[in-house]
Amino acid sequence: MVKIINDPVFGFIGIPKGLPYDVLTHPYLQRLTRIRQLGLSSFVYPGAQHTRFQHSVGAFYLMSEAVTHLRAKGIPISDAEADAVKAAILLHDVGHGPFSHVLEHTLVSNIDHEEISLLLMERINLEFGGRLDLAIRIYKDEYEKRFLHQLVSSQLDMDRLDYLRRDSFFTGVTEGNIGSARIIKMLNVKDDHLVVDSKGIYSIENFLTNRRLMYWQVYLHKTSVASEKMLVNALSRAKELAHQGVDLFASPALRYFLYNHITKETFYNDTECLDAFVHLDDNDIWCALKVWASEKDRILSTLSTGLVDRHLFKVEVSESPISQAVRKEHIRRISNALGITQKDAERYMITYTTLEKNMYSASDDHIEILYRDGSAKDIAEASDMFNHSMLGKKVKKYYLCYMRNT
Repeated sequence: MVKIINDPVFGFIGIPKGLPYDVLTHPYLQRLTRIRQLGLSSFVYPGAQHTRFQHSVGAFYLMSEAVTHLRAKGIPISDAEADAVKAAILLHDVGHGPFSHVLEHTLVSNIDHEEISLLLMERINLEFGGRLDLAIRIYKDEYEKRFLHQLVSSQLDMDRLDYLRRDSFFTGVTEGNIGSARIIKMLNVKDDHLVVDSKGIYSIENFLTNRRLMYWQVYLHKTSVASEKMLVNALSRAKELAHQGVDLFASPALRYFLYNHITKETFYNDTECLDAFVHLDDNDIWCALKVWASEKDRILSTLSTGLVDRHLFKVEVSESPISQAVRKEHIRRISNALGITQKDAERYMITYTTLEKNMYSASDDHIEILYRDGSAKDIAEASDMFNHSMLGKKVKKYYLCYMRNT
C-alpha cells in the first residue's frame, strides 16, 4: 500500500508502507503541519504559507530520487539504508519550534533545533522498538557510509534542494528556482564523498547564485528581519513579566516555557519539557499575541498589536555601521512616546544587528566536481564563472529596526 500526497512543487509523491510511512504519520511529524516554513515572511510574500511538514515531504521525495539515481550508477545502497536515510530526512526538522528559530532566542537557552530533533528521534525510536537506530546513526554522521549523511546534511543535501525550490515557488521569487532534478541526476560518490558529475557544473553554479539571491531577497529581507525581531522581543518581554509573577494568557505548552527557566539540561533531564515542546506550534504564539495586545503592560501590548495588525518596526539597512548617536535618538524618542524608560526602549523597541552571508564556504562540507578521468576539483577551482574570492566573500549588512512614530 502506498500513501499518495499531491505536492504543488513535485506533483504526486508516493510513500510506501514501512518505516518512512510510520515516521510520516507520527504525531511529532504531524505537528509540523502547524509550523510555517518561513515564519513571518508572509508579511512580505503573502503566498509563503507553506509548512515544515510540506518541506519534509518534499525533502523525502528528493531523497528517494537521489537514492534511485545513485543506485543506477552502481553505488551500493541497501533497502535498510534507503529506508533509514529517508526516515532521517523526514525527521531532520522535527525539532523546530514555532516560527523556525525564534524559540531558540527567547523561550529556551543553549540548545538548538538540531539537538531537539535528535532527542525527539530517540524518543520515537523507543516507540518503534529500535527501528530508527540506523537513521539516527546516519543523522549523527556515525555510519560507515558518510555520503548518506551528506544527503541529509551538507551543502548539497536534500533539505537545501527542497527549501530553495519550495520557498521560491511559494514566495513567487522566481530567481530562486533551482534545477533540483538536474542536480540529483548528476550526484555521484567518490571515496565515500558526495560529488557532482562534471556535466552538472552549470547547475551547481546556478544553485549557488540562486541560494545567494534567496537569502538576501527572502530569508534576510528587511521586513522579515524586523518582524522576527518584534516577535523575539514580545516573547522576551512576556517571559520577563512571567518571572515577575504577572499572570499572562498562554496555552499550557506556552505557559510551561514562559514560567520556567528552560536550558539544554531541562530538555535532557525533564520529560515534561519535551512533552510541552511537542504541543507547541505557531497557533499557541498567535493566540497569545492576540490576547496580549490588550495587556496593561505597554511594551507587550505595543509589540503584540504591531504583529497582529502588521504595524511593524521600521528598518534601515546599511552597508556600513549605523552610529550610536542615531540609535540613541530613536531610543529617546520611543521612550517619550510610550512613557517607558530608555532602558526598556533600548531592550525591546529597537534592535541593531549585523547579518552576513557568503555564496559558498569551502571550509564547510565542500562541493566537488567529478571528471571522467576520476579526478575531482572543488567547485571554486572547477568553475569558470566563480573563483575562491568571489565564492567565499561575505556580504555584510547592518540592520537597525525600531518602532515607528506613534
